[in-house]
Amino acid sequence: MFSKNFDHFLINFDRSLRVVSGHAKASRTTPGNTCAENSLSESEQKHSAGLMRVNHVGEVCAQALYDSQAVFSKSNEVRQQFARSAIEEEDHLAWTAERLQQLNSHTSVLNPLWYVGAYACGLVAGRCGDAISLGFVVETEKQVEAHLASHLQALPTTDEKSRAIVEQMRVDEIEHGTAAQNLGASDLPAPVKALMRGMAKLMTTTAYHV
Repeated sequence: MFSKNFDHFLINFDRSLRVVSGHAKASRTTPGNTCAENSLSESEQKHSAGLMRVNHVGEVCAQALYDSQAVFSKSNEVRQQFARSAIEEEDHLAWTAERLQQLNSHTSVLNPLWYVGAYACGLVAGRCGDAISLGFVVETEKQVEAHLASHLQALPTTDEKSRAIVEQMRVDEIEHGTAAQNLGASDLPAPVKALMRGMAKLMTTTAYHV
């Protein structure tokens, strides 16, 4: 068991370097790549960039969570689902990074901190057993879906490229939550859900600016 977990840690360490350094690669075409790059005012461009930076940070955290939760998972089926979801989350990571470049902006300078914090949370969730770990995924994806829906309301209507990316991310997150629910997720206690919302609020508020 120690050797298996140690090997997993080494694999995750390599992945973490790629995630934090911005070398994620998408397996799917970027949504909206055929949309016109409509003109945005300076304030609109800055706002779009802030929102996409928040989304990029969310995907950095998603990579950390799925990798760390798989460490203590006792079910091959659960580990495989985490791996499938992580591939789609890496698509999101690459899409948002690309969009930030197009908006002449940057990813969060605090990405290493976000990754470490999320990885620690994932280890705790995974150590609690598969049912709780899956419940953590369900609640996370539920909050992320709501967060992305709010971004669709907040993004400039003319920023079609960003909106297409966010919409596809929203669809994928719903599917990830449903898959976790179907694998036997337990409902998390209300205080844990509230704590997760508080942590997410801190992250999104900070990442919008830095």
